[in-house]
Amino acid sequence: MTILAAAPADPVETPPARRPGSVRRTSTMLMFWPDGFGSELHLKGRARDLLTPERGHPMIVASSDLYAVTGRARDVQRIESYPAHEPLQRLVGCRAGGNLRSAIARELPDQVETGTPLHLLLDDIAGATLISGFTYFRWADAVPGMRERMGQGPKSDMRGICSGFRDGSSALHPDGSLRGVSDNTPVSPSLHDPADPDGWHKRDDAPEINMCRARRIDVWEAGDHLEFDTMFRDTCSVPEGPDVVLHEYQILGTADRATGIVQSLRAVPRVLPYPECPLAADNASRMVGTALRAMRTEVLGQLRSIDCCTHLNDGLRSLAEVPVLAGSLGG
Repeated sequence: MTILAAAPADPVETPPARRPGSVRRTSTMLMFWPDGFGSELHLKGRARDLLTPERGHPMIVASSDLYAVTGRARDVQRIESYPAHEPLQRLVGCRAGGNLRSAIARELPDQVETGTPLHLLLDDIAGATLISGFTYFRWADAVPGMRERMGQGPKSDMRGICSGFRDGSSALHPDGSLRGVSDNTPVSPSLHDPADPDGWHKRDDAPEINMCRARRIDVWEAGDHLEFDTMFRDTCSVPEGPDVVLHEYQILGTADRATGIVQSLRAVPRVLPYPECPLAADNASRMVGTALRAMRTEVLGQLRSIDCCTHLNDGLRSLAEVPVLAGSLGG
């Protein structure tokens, strides 16, 4: 019997320093409920591409804000962006998940093909609507009736969904139902480095009860290949103090500069709920040899069931935009 280490709880304390001759995409997706639990979920996203030249001052090369409201069925009820993009209205009525991602590809092909900051935010709607309710587990005693409602939901067999929910996982009862919510949630370090105030985009104040998904993608050239260092983090507000981290991965790698083919890839689990979750990390190397621009589809095809971690997959899929960002370098 394999003895597993404890679930990782080592979030990155400070974003890495920006390199001269690099480009950084940062994004955040704030999740909140202005009308309380059980009401519509509001999503406020922001993404920015910042070029740090070899000489001179950093410059913003692209940015986007997104605002959306989804219903209890995860259906898009309202959506708008800045700069405005009228085709977004074709997504109203779509349910978040694979259906929404298909609709995004069909209705906004220009955003998908050019890997814009807006597309990254749109793609994150699916994951955000799926995880957002976790925060109420942490606020159960502060929200009237919440504790009672939590005990009334149906119990599902989670076995085989992902690495963390493999058969026999410490997270599950023998029948596959979840034992409980993980308390492996270290305090979240700040995304902002005081020594580098330009390193992240400005963020709005968050409501008391919220979740947030944050991403960072750094890209630079090194000879005939591209190098990248990325971060994916989900945080949750808690009644007792600072926000905590639920999920965090760091992904580092290289790709051929001319073809965009992945040459090396390493996934570092920083924070995950259960000891079994990091068992998926080594499977990221299966994507070596894949074209970066194909990662959004290829990752879902190759990393499935207990070979995958949904959070690792989300981090890997965003590598599709590495060549787009590299185009800003002008090398």
